[in-house]
Amino acid sequence: MANPSPLRLTAAIIAGIFVGFFLFFVVALVLGLFSETTGFSVSTNFSENAFSAVLLAGLILLCTGAFIWKVWTTPPTEETEG
Repeated sequence: MANPSPLRLTAAIIAGIFVGFFLFFVVALVLGLFSETTGFSVSTNFSENAFSAVLLAGLILLCTGAFIWKVWTTPPTEETEG
């Protein structure tokens, strides 16, 4: 399989960062809405910030990796002349 073009890889990285960032906000919103009903509460600010940082980094890496994998395994489209 051929290597993808640098433009497609750059687009996959940018898309992965944006999707991971917005997915983090969705997960944080859901956790915030159900924090009191589920008993999921952290008492100190440092641990809340550390959990958020790990969650953000994990989601960005996961989404970026998924987009890069998809670009790497999907062949580029070819235009036909005619």
